Amino acid sequence: MASPILPGTGLGSGLDTGAIVKALVAADKAAKQGQIDRATTNNSASISGIGTLQSLLSTFQSTMSAAGLGSAVNPSFSGFSATSSDSKVVDATADNYAVAGKYSIEVTKLATSSKVASAAFAGGNTSAIPSGTLNITQNGINYPLTVGANATLQSVRDAINADSKMAMSGISANIVTDSFGARLVIGSEKTGAGSDISVSGIAGLEIDGSQTMGSGAAASGNIGGLAQDAEFKVDGMGLTSKTNTVTQAISGLKLNLVAVTDKPITVTVATNTEGLKTSIQKFVDAYNAVANGVSALTKPSLDDSGNPTIPAQLTGDALPRSILAAIRAPLSEVGAGDKLTVLAQLGITTNQKTGALDFDDKKFTAAMTDKKLGGEVQKLFTGDGVNPGLLERMTSAIKPFTQGVGSMTEGILTTRTKALDITKKKLSDQQEALDRRVATLTAVLTKKYNDMDSLVGKLKATASNITSMFEALNAQKKG
Repeated sequence: MASPILPGTGLGSGLDTGAIVKALVAADKAAKQGQIDRATTNNSASISGIGTLQSLLSTFQSTMSAAGLGSAVNPSFSGFSATSSDSKVVDATADNYAVAGKYSIEVTKLATSSKVASAAFAGGNTSAIPSGTLNITQNGINYPLTVGANATLQSVRDAINADSKMAMSGISANIVTDSFGARLVIGSEKTGAGSDISVSGIAGLEIDGSQTMGSGAAASGNIGGLAQDAEFKVDGMGLTSKTNTVTQAISGLKLNLVAVTDKPITVTVATNTEGLKTSIQKFVDAYNAVANGVSALTKPSLDDSGNPTIPAQLTGDALPRSILAAIRAPLSEVGAGDKLTVLAQLGITTNQKTGALDFDDKKFTAAMTDKKLGGEVQKLFTGDGVNPGLLERMTSAIKPFTQGVGSMTEGILTTRTKALDITKKKLSDQQEALDRRVATLTAVLTKKYNDMDSLVGKLKATASNITSMFEALNAQKKG
């Protein structure tokens, strides 16, 4: 709130009443203003510091999550890597039970699924279909579908696609129109010999999936041949598979058969040393970002003599250290592995001066090559399906701090932020109240000093008149 205009030098008294009022108001305001300024500075620093902590932990959680290092779909800590000489023909993925070596793969047939077509309906999509029970059979399992009155080819298609049991089995339908009319086409995601589809129960829609579709409006049957198994060779040994994803042929190796080969494809399995090193370094960097961030938020700046000068945003606040202690605790816990149970075996240790993690490249390489621990790294970091891994334990440790608004129990950081926002509002209210008080006090003192100046002016005028009267009397006497 703006202060009222102060007078300058008093015309009556000759005093600088404006300066006097300013000094008196400033003296009255100083203590409270200093208190508000200090509290506002500290509160703003805390809000900024808590925001930095939230950002650090959010990034840390993202790195540890199932979308990051903790992914089960694309494991970051696989002990072995598989490389195909042509991934467009055969792709391969190794798990922690693989064995280093080379494998020659030849694919002679890919696994295929069943697709069948009905006889043609000249009336197109809206062709009338008799009511009854349509039986769709695959792998000896029957999926009955009730077709009601006034059904059309399109409504039958829609009913098949809406059936939850058929959807779960990968069966779907569509309508294809050729020169003879509209045909109901039913296909399946299941591959392998014996998975052919047959349809019975309603005239016009009956399909013998074991028969190849001929030509003409009345023709029905399978399209493109019967469903078949994949046929391939591993190092010359003939094998078959119901699907093109093969997990049982070679221990610890998943093969994705993509195309028929015209020459053998080589799949090489090797220890995933570089991949593991990259993932572990990413983990170390994520942890150190939190550790170094906490240090920066709590450690004041020092002068040349080592004495603290400028305090950090959260100097003296126990919360950052509590967070660091929470994520540090799981580091010393024993994991679920057999040979590999602690991080120190991989060359990861805590720096006693900084609190950050150090990663010794030489010790890690020795653990991979000499001690053959690569196959157990995944278990240490992501668990074994029963016992949680290090990533999950660390994420759980900081969950009490990071739960957001709307959670059944709000996190400590969220609660602290709300408290700081309330304090910020109170300080703003206090500043407004002080500004109003200063304006009122300025107005009151200004009026008092103006009245005093006016009174002094009147007294001076009276004194001047009296003096003039005496001077006139003295002059008359002398005359």
